[in-house]
Amino acid sequence: MTTLKQRSLLGLKDLDRAEIEAILDRAAYWERHPEKVNPVMQGKFVANMFFENSTRTRFSFEVAEKRLGAEVLNFSAAVSSVQKGESIYDTVRTLESMGIDAGVIRLKPIGVLAELAAKIKVPLINAGDGNNEHPTQALLDLYTMRKQFGELKGLTVSIIGDVLHSRVARSNLWALRKFGAKVQFCAPANMTAAELDVPYVSMEEALKADVVMMLRVQLERHDSGMIKSAEDYRTHFGLTNERARLLAPHAIIMHPAPINRGVEIDDELVEHEQSRIFPQMQNGVPVRMAVVERALG
Repeated sequence: MTTLKQRSLLGLKDLDRAEIEAILDRAAYWERHPEKVNPVMQGKFVANMFFENSTRTRFSFEVAEKRLGAEVLNFSAAVSSVQKGESIYDTVRTLESMGIDAGVIRLKPIGVLAELAAKIKVPLINAGDGNNEHPTQALLDLYTMRKQFGELKGLTVSIIGDVLHSRVARSNLWALRKFGAKVQFCAPANMTAAELDVPYVSMEEALKADVVMMLRVQLERHDSGMIKSAEDYRTHFGLTNERARLLAPHAIIMHPAPINRGVEIDDELVEHEQSRIFPQMQNGVPVRMAVVERALG
């Protein structure tokens, strides 16, 4: 019998390769069974608890849950009593008391998720945890790469942009290394994460990779000294049409979305033949079906 800890998904840093592979394989099963509803989780209740907005991630989880036949409760902090002073713990504990079978949770504060998981007795799935991890995004990224290249071992993956604030970069780094992929970062000096033991390369070098993953950049989070404007960022670190011509014919373009068109990536490249940005989103549903099914046992 699997334990609560084994059914929760808090991050990929401490998840072993075999467990990640099992999730990816189960996602492939669900992709091969594209019927709208396969009610294997009928009678189960899942609460999507978003204390930080993310329409795309919430919809992806909701579609995954409903395709499994689960009953879905959507909770948004923007319209909840959390705004009136109730703690995140009290809210999650309340939903647990009402009989939910699992919770999908997205949080801004770092460290709160681990504390919740230690106190809550239903499986929790991390849908974005501060600047810490975003495991289901990395899983769908790995799934997309595996579909494209057959295996992850030996791939060179360049992650370009705001590494400092990116939970996507962290989850991808920790997962990809378990499979023998080489990860390298490219970022402005004020957007690097010194605590991560990863080589930083130039844009020219980054474009030689098998996978070029652009990160969403929020310029307002940084002091303006290094990058003066969105146009300045595009000039130095954006995937422009000119730079895209330097990509190897087999290379793919990825982005976790939402996309700042014309900033980190030129508009024409979003649906370029080498882009996998919308297939990534499509792959998110079977991947999250596998994760939710695992949580519900």
